[in-house]
Amino acid sequence: MLLNSEPLGEDFGVLLLRVTAGGGMFWLHGWPKLMHFSERMDSFADPFGIGSAASLVLIVFAEVLCSALVVVGLWTRAALIPLLIAMGVVVFMIDAGEPLKERELALFYLLSFATLLFTGSGRFSIDRIKFQ
Repeated sequence: MLLNSEPLGEDFGVLLLRVTAGGGMFWLHGWPKLMHFSERMDSFADPFGIGSAASLVLIVFAEVLCSALVVVGLWTRAALIPLLIAMGVVVFMIDAGEPLKERELALFYLLSFATLLFTGSGRFSIDRIKFQ
């Protein structure tokens, strides 16, 4: 399985990006929101007018479930779509008037997830396991 024409270094790079970006999103952003859901549901940002609680549910879905899928490399490209939307909303709507320094982390996640959308999950992922 490891012997194919793709360079091994690229797959390790994609693995590292998946684990750091997805893991960072899960552990540093999604998990705290999930653990303090009831405290935040009435005051969470609501950029689309669907309600604070609904907005929080959507962001927790992206930051917890989708980022976990990215880390393990399962349905990676599909899991990246909610994360890209979430980070796009943060960069271009929630923090739109802020200086670049304030939007830097969300922009980093946005670009990391966009890179993974183009590269795919790489060789070291559940997506690549072939069940025969």
